Amino acid sequence: MPDDQAALLRILAEEKNLGKQKLGFPDSGGGPVVIAVTSGKGGVGKTSVVVNLGLLLAKQGVRTVLLDADLGLANVEVLVGVVPPYSIYDVLYGDKTFQDILVNGPFDLKIVSGGSGLQELANIEQSQRERLISSLAFFQDKTEVLLIDTGAGISRNVLGFVAAAGEVIVVVTPEPTSLTDAYSLIKVLAKFKVHEKVSFIVNQASNEQEAILTAERITLVTNKFLNNIKLEYLGFILKEDIVVEAVKNQTPFVISHPNCQATKSLAQIAIRLNNLIGRKDYGTDSKNPIGMKTFIQKLLKLYK
Repeated sequence: MPDDQAALLRILAEEKNLGKQKLGFPDSGGGPVVIAVTSGKGGVGKTSVVVNLGLLLAKQGVRTVLLDADLGLANVEVLVGVVPPYSIYDVLYGDKTFQDILVNGPFDLKIVSGGSGLQELANIEQSQRERLISSLAFFQDKTEVLLIDTGAGISRNVLGFVAAAGEVIVVVTPEPTSLTDAYSLIKVLAKFKVHEKVSFIVNQASNEQEAILTAERITLVTNKFLNNIKLEYLGFILKEDIVVEAVKNQTPFVISHPNCQATKSLAQIAIRLNNLIGRKDYGTDSKNPIGMKTFIQKLLKLYK
């Protein structure tokens, strides 16, 4: 692992007193549950999963915001079929706030386009940082779940969002390369003790048996070699041609094919996730409360 990535995670692992800086939030941290959805490698259908999952959560009545943080390859809006007029770049270098750049999607899902602005976080001035913090505070009482679609792999940007979020969902497929790369990501998080628990979804499974076998494989290896992190299996999504067609047509499959098996499977995952969000211990770390305040402080510390 490059030195800058190791240093980034070490900063987070050693950060204990996140409540000292005042950011306009209640002292308890609180606010929405911040969930980063990621993958060890590209090509596993991560963005399709997070877009459709966000739509189903919104359909279930959960106030949900989807933030596209796949830097350089931001394509959430492409899969939804919308064209956002503004992105985070306009928050950093213009006069826009997050409230201004929010785009309404189906089922009242709110979408924030990443654009290319997040790549400039390392160079922003104090005034821009204050504007960013002020804008992020908008989500404190306006949403219940902030879903972050990260890039794939273990780049600095990906690790930053994954480490700063309160919860992490890893998307894997039955392919050996996907499992290997997903395990590498989980191993990094375990090594630096960033998260005590990581949830995962098996995508593109040929059948339920293959999905269960895949889940057992990654869980077995993790339990054997990583004793300080727990995996939580959320469910699986079957591989179907209509899912591929939905991506090509820029229409989420939960809308174009509401009765297909993929939609039914993901709906069960959304229900399970919704129930988890209702748990008092979900979205909290054993040492510090995980809410918007903690998320922002962690993220800004990484990009100073």
